[in-house]
Amino acid sequence: MATTLLWLRNDLRLADNPALAAAIEEGNVLPVFVLDPAAETGGASRWWLHHSLAALEADFAARGGRLVLRRGDAAAIVPALAREIGAVAVHAGRAHEPWLREADRRVAAALQEAGIGFHRHRSALMFGPERITTRTGGVYGVYTPFSRACFDAFAPRPPIPAPARLAAAGDPGGDRLGDWGLLPVKPDWAGGLRASWTPGEAGARARLDAFLADGFGEYDRQRDLPGVAGTSGLSPHLHWGEIAIDAVWRAAVAAPGRDAARQTFLKELIWREFAAYLLWHTPDLATRPMKAQFAAMPWRESAADLAAWQHGRTGVPIVDAGMRQLWQTGWMHNRVRMIVASFLVKHLLLPWQAGERWFHDCLVDADAASNAASWQWVAGSGADAAPYFRIFNPVLQGRKFDPDGAYVRRFVPEIANLPDKYLHAPWEAPEIVLRGAGVRLGASYPRPIVDLAEGRERALAAFAAISGKAS
Repeated sequence: MATTLLWLRNDLRLADNPALAAAIEEGNVLPVFVLDPAAETGGASRWWLHHSLAALEADFAARGGRLVLRRGDAAAIVPALAREIGAVAVHAGRAHEPWLREADRRVAAALQEAGIGFHRHRSALMFGPERITTRTGGVYGVYTPFSRACFDAFAPRPPIPAPARLAAAGDPGGDRLGDWGLLPVKPDWAGGLRASWTPGEAGARARLDAFLADGFGEYDRQRDLPGVAGTSGLSPHLHWGEIAIDAVWRAAVAAPGRDAARQTFLKELIWREFAAYLLWHTPDLATRPMKAQFAAMPWRESAADLAAWQHGRTGVPIVDAGMRQLWQTGWMHNRVRMIVASFLVKHLLLPWQAGERWFHDCLVDADAASNAASWQWVAGSGADAAPYFRIFNPVLQGRKFDPDGAYVRRFVPEIANLPDKYLHAPWEAPEIVLRGAGVRLGASYPRPIVDLAEGRERALAAFAAISGKAS
């Protein structure tokens, strides 16, 4: 019987995996995952990857298979392994990130030279990014018409069940997962991640089921409220491909509930697609502003301000709550991501690339496309971006979206005893109120590192200075 090699990347699942299904049709399957340093995986994502691969190893073993782990240059390892086991073909999910596309190119050339087939399958996205074009064949630069095109064209794939059994395809040997050093040792900063997440395909399915049962029906009304469980929490599972976009779409369409909630959720899935589309057409999305005039932006340099922002010590409660949630859980509520990003690039006038790098290291859902596209959107330099003069007031944002202070009190407990009136702006509280709440500004909790009005005016002046430059 023929042998095939299944090259797994961001498709760490058995169900709804078209590459796995196609490999099984050809013969015995050997699955392999290659830890390639070119991916530059952040710390929180490395933690997730370890546990996701451990779950996948167990899932393969329960079906008589074995997941082979190798470390190094995937473009060299995959063809060599295919030759070693006598594979007639290699199957993989289609790659979209620039470094993975380059690996694909090199793998395809090596396999062609060896006479081995290389078959790539739609797996991570709704479409291949090159398939979505404007009516004139151009690239969409605005989300709304892009989303209409996706809604019109997307038909989710019918369910592909996980295989009951897998025929073994030899044992070429590989690494032990524990030897990869993906987990933190000293200090062990992952306690909050362990308490918050269950990586793996079963965890993804459980997360989706829980959301559909409680949260989905009010998604359009509650998704902006960080103090309630109003979002799906599926982003890291989708990033690592522990659940297929097709499965999530099918489930959302079939679930009972208000159509306004359903459409809002589906549009958020398409935002993810739009980000991948932008990265496909703009490989340096994480480093270069899409709007050329932003290259001349007079960004400040302040290691102290950046560190205060990173560690949730800015003295602005909603910002500090978000940054602490990120550090403690590897995730941050989407509304708060916009608030903390706006604070960094506008009130502090620090470069968006610094925020992108920090998020990339700290997020368990550190998707290269979504992270970079979102930071450029907030900065005003990206596709369909927020205008430069949109500067979120973090106090007003906190009062609007965390009115009872549940979110801030959870992550900034040192000011939890303040009345709601002053919780989002402790510096406005009279001294007697601060004392009664056990708060000493500048000691138990920082004073704001920037005057919000002055920071806003500085940002507007900086953005105005580049507004006349060529776009």
